[in-house]
Amino acid sequence: MSHPHPELKAAPPLPEGGLRVVALGGLGEIGRNMTVFEYAGKLLIVDCGVLFPEETQPGVDVILPDFTSIRDRLDDIVAVVLTHGHEDHIGGVPYLLRERSDIPVVGSKLTLAFLEAKLKEHGIRPRTVRVREGDRRGFGPYDCEFVAVNHSIPDSLAVAIRTGAGMVLHTGDFKMDQFPLDDRITDLRAFARLGEEGVDLFLTDSTNAEVPGFTTSERELNPAIEQVMRTAPRRVIVSSFASHVHRIQQVLDAAHEHGRKVAFVGRSMVRNMGIARDLGYLKVPSGLVVSTKELEKLPDHKIALVCTGSQGEPMAALSRMANRDHMIRIGKGDTVLLASSLIPGNENAIYRVINGLTRWGAHVVHKGNAKVHVSGHASAGELVYCYNIVKPRNVMPVHGEWRHLRANGDLAIRTGVDPDRVVIAEDGVVVDLVDGRASITGKVPAGNVYVDGMEVGGATEASLKDRLTLAAEGVITVVAIVDADTGALAEAPDFLARGFVHDDATFEPVVPVIEKTLATAAEEGVGDARQLEQLLARAVANWAFRTHRRKPLIIPVIIDA
Repeated sequence: MSHPHPELKAAPPLPEGGLRVVALGGLGEIGRNMTVFEYAGKLLIVDCGVLFPEETQPGVDVILPDFTSIRDRLDDIVAVVLTHGHEDHIGGVPYLLRERSDIPVVGSKLTLAFLEAKLKEHGIRPRTVRVREGDRRGFGPYDCEFVAVNHSIPDSLAVAIRTGAGMVLHTGDFKMDQFPLDDRITDLRAFARLGEEGVDLFLTDSTNAEVPGFTTSERELNPAIEQVMRTAPRRVIVSSFASHVHRIQQVLDAAHEHGRKVAFVGRSMVRNMGIARDLGYLKVPSGLVVSTKELEKLPDHKIALVCTGSQGEPMAALSRMANRDHMIRIGKGDTVLLASSLIPGNENAIYRVINGLTRWGAHVVHKGNAKVHVSGHASAGELVYCYNIVKPRNVMPVHGEWRHLRANGDLAIRTGVDPDRVVIAEDGVVVDLVDGRASITGKVPAGNVYVDGMEVGGATEASLKDRLTLAAEGVITVVAIVDADTGALAEAPDFLARGFVHDDATFEPVVPVIEKTLATAAEEGVGDARQLEQLLARAVANWAFRTHRRKPLIIPVIIDA
């Protein structure tokens, strides 16, 4: 397997007739999937998603792929192809269209409907191209064929991209449920046909590459969901991703069967289920769905609520219910069903919500104690099937952290792919397909771009580090009035501290330290206020660490007397 190396240089120009592949997100992480293809001077982008922040990134709303490497080539982009409608594949599109609004956006009916609803909030009207499985469309020098795949959101597509340099097959996110609720299975016949023609580069979903065997069918969740609807003494509150139409269909069917009315709670849930219903992806028995107002007239055992917040997101409906900050008051006898996965990194938040709900008397049914979730991604057994059917010449695992990418690469090798033709790349690593061989040739910038309120890219690693310091260590502002002629203190300095444990006497010992620093500066002729402030900050920081073993943020203010 060829691995990236930290010493990679900027990539050389693309050889004539070659195809360049650069992931700007989605490799070494689960989220912000975005792959840029370059051929014959034109760019084709597959997906443009967001990544959700971790606890070490306070104040960040979402993280975008880094557009730096394509910013001066926006006019060369022939299309953005979206494989499906999840946030980690479409969430970045509004930010890309802000830079060039007329890039054609290609996707299936549901994917484009979810995207258009999102773009409306940004005030953008996109140029869309609707496709479905079996379609073949040309975009500049790229010939794209769309293939049905099964995933945890309807209408997902894989895309085969034919170019003069060879054919790429990108699975998007997929699994091989043989009994999907919409009977739309991953089209292995198309995979086999493309394999016969010759797949030069196979980009495959790595999320579950470490999980042996096969991903369970969605239908196997029916008994657990049905049992909750049948036996719960009072209300049933189901929390799910606002895009998991099939899971919510099962909930609606079970509620209907047991005479419960259903209400959707949470803005994104109401919006997405409205779209799915209007387009015919969600079949709602008539009279089943009611408004939250109408629910108040019904007895508790006739009620089911479907809400957002299955990942413990602080602002989503479920977390607010757990915190008693929602109009729906959870109480004894209520049953809460968490019908979703634990996304790595969200476990603490989810358990906090489960504990909160349990404390108010609810019975919480979740993945840990019942069969209420199956993954949307192919496990190792399914991936191996795909390698054996497609027989690719080169393989580049995508969509996963390092361990997932490596596990997926190992599977490809076990099915007979030459280890030298399995490319494990990271975000920003340039992979060139030239004369039928894929190899790493360099890298482009691919940092984290933070969206912080209305600011895109304003927050930096340094400012996040300051925020963490503020959270962990506190802040001390030192105001020193300095005699302009002598450089000495004109009066005792003022200290304003927040989050730094102190009393009235805490800062007395630092006054001589400040006097000494100013005296030394005066001797050396340092009179510039900015330089003085830096010296002062360093002196106070050293003192705080020596005496209190703390590293607060120091804000020095020097005023000339």
